[in-house]
Amino acid sequence: MKKALIGHLACALTYIIFGINIVACRDIAIDATLSPMVLFSMRALLAGLLFWGASLIVPREKVASADLIKIAGAGVLGIFLPQLTFLFAITMTAPVDLSIINSITPILTMFAAAIFLREPITWKKVIGVAISFGGIVWLILQSVATGDGANATQLGGVLLCIANSTVFALYLGTCRPLTMKYSSLTMMKWMFLVSFLLSLPFTLPQLGGTNFAAVPSKVWWETAYLIVFATFIAYFLIPIGQQRIRPTLVSMYGYLQPIIATSIAIMAGMDNLSVTKIIAALLVFAGVYVVNKSKAAVIETPKQI
Repeated sequence: MKKALIGHLACALTYIIFGINIVACRDIAIDATLSPMVLFSMRALLAGLLFWGASLIVPREKVASADLIKIAGAGVLGIFLPQLTFLFAITMTAPVDLSIINSITPILTMFAAAIFLREPITWKKVIGVAISFGGIVWLILQSVATGDGANATQLGGVLLCIANSTVFALYLGTCRPLTMKYSSLTMMKWMFLVSFLLSLPFTLPQLGGTNFAAVPSKVWWETAYLIVFATFIAYFLIPIGQQRIRPTLVSMYGYLQPIIATSIAIMAGMDNLSVTKIIAALLVFAGVYVVNKSKAAVIETPKQI
């Protein structure tokens, strides 16, 4: 019970951080002094250094040579492609639309886990995902009905959002055996190193044209939040959640993102708390509860992966 509670807390905190990050990244995108590719490389490099630095103060964990290739693949699915598609998507997608598209992640994760990890798809899981999905769709549709956020969304942004949800679902649905075998620090330090190296061919030509002196201090603070909280802390917590609760349930916490975005808007005086939003929030957490109560068989972690 305690193990599962830690997993739930890790996932909840992760997606709260991600919810705030949507607002921060949208602001960085509007400023446009840092391109998505440059921002991605900064994120991968600096967060990677934090993970490697942290790994020096804990007992060293040996990684099998064969597993390094698998961890590199996890880096592509869990960091390189999701972060890259997100940073480009946010430049051409309204946050409210990005939230509704990302709501498909739990559904994709459920199918990925069923295919690759043989995690059963139970009726309770299907019903739980449907309840949460219905709640968040209703919340977002009500928001769109009273605003013009959708006007900022382009087709390219929608396609990037779908790609973002798909690759991250594949990561959650396929990489659990690795996260069960190695610690968060070990996984993340290698995954971020791979992501940074992959970004270099695309970033190097852009670095010379970036005027870092012209970047406003507000953007630097938002970038610091992106690197420290939305990358280092959040990506440290994700494997902790993966080790303790099922992949579908991990992804279900993604529904917290639009709830957090709405809360920020309320505190900033840009929105009001309504019955619609309260009901939507209740539906989201009701769905999480139903999925958690599913009697799916526990996935055994193979000795060799």
